[in-house]
Order: sequence, then structure tokens, then C-alpha cells
Amino acid sequence: MPLLAEPTFAQFSQEIGLASLGASEDEVEKLATCYFFTVEFGLCEENGKMKVYGAGLLSSIGELQYALTPKAEVLKFDPVLTCKQECMITEFQKSYYYTCSFENAKNQMRDFAGHINRPFELRYNPYTQSVEVLDNEQLIALAVSEIKGDLSKICAALKRLK
Repeated sequence: MPLLAEPTFAQFSQEIGLASLGASEDEVEKLATCYFFTVEFGLCEENGKMKVYGAGLLSSIGELQYALTPKAEVLKFDPVLTCKQECMITEFQKSYYYTCSFENAKNQMRDFAGHINRPFELRYNPYTQSVEVLDNEQLIALAVSEIKGDLSKICAALKRLK
């Protein structure tokens, strides 16, 4: 739970949730598998060392120790490949996945989610704290207007830093 207070990790987790809305059962299963091997059993490389962040690994001392040994198969996180892995519930995982950064994992999930076939796109609106379905020009124009406002503030802040 405390990791969800880290903005990039929270966005990564949110990308998986948003991607599941309107997705087929098969696509939801793939997303759930990616969630399982990241949020539950994920590793992150930091300063050349493997660190554990997955809640499932952190709650199992035996599997935690195993995952960090040379015996464990540790692969670079790639949603296209990770989603095909079998999730083991009663024994140690056959493979573990690591990312170089939560930012990288977030961007990979966005790309992966972009291939989900549905007739609409979704956006989380931080102002209303709601999920918006972008399925018509008026809603898209409103989203663009809000983004332009945010970019204007960011540009003004950058100018002040100079």
C-alpha cells in the first residue's frame, strides 16, 4: 500500500486498471497477469542491484530469498511476453520480471493498453477524480483544453526557473 503513494507507481497501477475497462475477458486476463508479475511479484533494478517491490514477494520470506538467487529466472518486464506467463499460487514463480524504473513500466503498459480493441478511449480526470470516456469530439476538445491549461502553467514555471 505505501508504494501507491509514489506517483509513478500509482500511475502504472492506474494504467492497468484503466486498460481493463471495456476490455475482453482475454485482455483482462493478460492485464491481470501483468499486474501479478509486477505489483505482486515485481523486481526493480536500482544502482545495478535487484530490489523487490512486489507485495507477494515481500510477504513471503522463502520466495523472497529464492527470487534473489541465481536459481531464479529473472527477465526484463515486457507486457507482451509477461502476460503469457502462468501465475503460480501454491509454489514459487517460474519466472520473475524486473523493470529499470516505474516510469519505464508505466510507459510500457500504456503502449500495451493502446492495442486493446475497444470503440472508445479512457482518461482519468484528476480535477473531478473520475474516469471519462472519450467517445465524442466535445469530450475530447474539453480534455485538450484542460491539458493546454496544464501545459501553459508548466511552461510558465519553466520560464521562472530560467
